[in-house]
Amino acid sequence: MEIAPRIRRIGRDSIINSYLVEEGGEITLVDAGLSGLWNSLPAELGAMGRQIEDVRAIVLTHGHSDHIGFAERGRRERGWPVSIHELDAALARGEVPNPAKGGGPLKPIPLLRFAWWCMSHGVRIHHLGAVSTYGDGATLDVPGSPRVTLVPGHTPGSAALYFAGHDALLVGDALCTYAVTTGRTGPQIAPFSADSELALSNLSRIEGIDARLVLPGHGPAWTGTPAGAVAAIRSAAAAR
Repeated sequence: MEIAPRIRRIGRDSIINSYLVEEGGEITLVDAGLSGLWNSLPAELGAMGRQIEDVRAIVLTHGHSDHIGFAERGRRERGWPVSIHELDAALARGEVPNPAKGGGPLKPIPLLRFAWWCMSHGVRIHHLGAVSTYGDGATLDVPGSPRVTLVPGHTPGSAALYFAGHDALLVGDALCTYAVTTGRTGPQIAPFSADSELALSNLSRIEGIDARLVLPGHGPAWTGTPAGAVAAIRSAAAAR
């Protein structure tokens, strides 16, 4: 699905998001969803006028299983380099336990929908056999040249990627616009965060970024500024 010029989301819905970002005829994949999304890659690339040979890299916003998805397959079968923040590299390789805490409030229907979506898109976890790392503030040498901002809280190495040429900030699970545990919509702290209070506090690291599109790991695009999304989250948190 086209999200903006030269940006597509893999798949028909936004429960778990993986993005294709095109620059100069080459593609960066941001996050790898679940393993079954691999089967949707050719069609999504074709809709951009591209093919699988045009993919140059996978960049992961963090190391949770619903984001590393098909990354190991892409690394092994296609030779795509996979990178992640250095603080989440061990998580992506399966060397440390998932730091996620409880999901907070739960509603059965959204939770069942999420579970069904996962089962139908491949729930088997494929940890990375090898991964390269990046640090806070780095500008990555991949199509689109995203700049990294570390936003710890959801995981220690949660990162947001600013694609200046696309006016887009891809935030992973630093925030979401759909909670898979409750069905709640709008900007909010993502469920299953290691430290929700830290995640909320660290949103200050992205609110000054001059983007006009915020793309989360779960939920539809926020067609506004990071500052607007952060303000909405703080307002809702204060009201609770």
